[in-house]
Amino acid sequence: MASLSMAPVNIFKHGADEEKAETARLSSFIGAIAIGDLVKSTLGPKGMDKILLGGGKGGSVTVTNDGATILKAIGVDNPAAKVLVDMSKVQDDEVGDGTTSVTVLAAELLREAELLIAKKIHPQTIIAGWRKATQVARDALREAAVDHSNDPARFQEDLLNISRTTLSSKLLTHHKDHFAQLAVDAVMRLKGSGNLEAIHIIKKLGGSLTDSYLDEGFLLDKKIGVNQPKRMENAKILIANTGMDTDKIKIFGSRVRVDSTAKVAEIELAEKEKMKEKVDRILKHGINCFINRQLIYNYPEQLFAQAGVMAIEHADFAGVERLALVTGGEITSTFDHPELVKLGHCKLIEEVMIGEDTLLHFSGVALGEACTIVLRGATQQILDEAERSLHDALCVLAQTVKEPRTVYGGGCSEMLMAKVVTDLANRTPGKEAVAMESFAKALRMLPTTIADNAGYDSADLVAQLRAAHQDNKTTIGLNMSEGTVGNMADLGITESFQVKRQVLLSASEAAEMILRVDNIIKAAPRKRVPDHHPC
Repeated sequence: MASLSMAPVNIFKHGADEEKAETARLSSFIGAIAIGDLVKSTLGPKGMDKILLGGGKGGSVTVTNDGATILKAIGVDNPAAKVLVDMSKVQDDEVGDGTTSVTVLAAELLREAELLIAKKIHPQTIIAGWRKATQVARDALREAAVDHSNDPARFQEDLLNISRTTLSSKLLTHHKDHFAQLAVDAVMRLKGSGNLEAIHIIKKLGGSLTDSYLDEGFLLDKKIGVNQPKRMENAKILIANTGMDTDKIKIFGSRVRVDSTAKVAEIELAEKEKMKEKVDRILKHGINCFINRQLIYNYPEQLFAQAGVMAIEHADFAGVERLALVTGGEITSTFDHPELVKLGHCKLIEEVMIGEDTLLHFSGVALGEACTIVLRGATQQILDEAERSLHDALCVLAQTVKEPRTVYGGGCSEMLMAKVVTDLANRTPGKEAVAMESFAKALRMLPTTIADNAGYDSADLVAQLRAAHQDNKTTIGLNMSEGTVGNMADLGITESFQVKRQVLLSASEAAEMILRVDNIIKAAPRKRVPDHHPC
């Protein structure tokens, strides 16, 4: 009989690494909890900011308290931490806000799971309990949601409150009324289409944040060509992405040998004629404004000036696409069939001054939804953070216009969900009840963290909240300006139902996924082969 060797058998390639059972689970928990602790201090209206230093040559500096931005910027090696980073990115893309909340909730769920596993409760039992808890929490949230979409005045107030609540945890908190109004006006212009492409945000240094304003039109940060009209009424715009720099010889990879300078002049003349012919083809469209994605050299610029056409060069691609969207035109590259080209239209193009810069202002554009928000601020970092904050608010408002239900903020919804989960746990026999308790505890950690970040006594405040919700006072939440508990309906602290639901579902799914792990296998690193054939 062959004897079995007791030596461990390694089936992986040399250099591959494997973590098993307890070690793998511990490694996942530690990574995920560390990510949660990293962004925890940025949660809520009194959250702190982080400075992110880029490792590149210039070493870019970003000051932010937006969870998704922080997590995107840090490079993580731990697989569980990567799951949380991806989850916050999805939250940011999906609803725009709640990126920190979702990370903190997932990390707290895993912190609780770690304690339960230490008590020898099987991960599948914990997951079964969590699933039931998520379901009742979701139902409770749905029942608590209010819908005012039938009453325009109250819905407008809801949108303003949501916008204020979203901005209160950001840099713009001191000017939240001003920016909340800006965001709501911009989103209401979209008339329910939710196409945020039509809202253009321009950042200009100088002035203060309160000098920011909403412009009902489109601003393009470019200059008009030399000797061309600076103002154009009833503009017919041709938007193009074509090379207008062929007055230089550009026959790639070929050599032209000539026996005299006169021949070079002939080639240049032929190039010039080619360019003139192209400009004539463009002018046949009957336009008075030509906007190109690429450069326009001096000769075609001069031809446009002679024809009285306003020519704008090097409009960045996002600018060109957005311009095509708002003026109702199409981006063209060939000009042989003028009858097939869709031109853009607007009532007036003129130059305007913002700070020390000249911009082009398109007013009376075909798409009445279009508008531009001009942000002013003292430093580039403030402007960047203001743009991120405003983008979050715009995303949430666009979502709310589509899904008009709202819930109360300030930790109120979390306590409400925690109460129904606890009630379910009290009625459930078996070990699943312990998992449900832990789910409720993790939900209660969100208001606790919000209070902790402001330096208030979180234990006292959360206990008061818990007692109030047990009394069925379902609108009680944290009043962060006073450091007490208050009625969220009176304070107008409203959040989008969509955001809260997404936070709950994403966090529980991610935590469940990490909890299922019992083995981590890392591939062997690729060997570096010395290069014997340098080019």
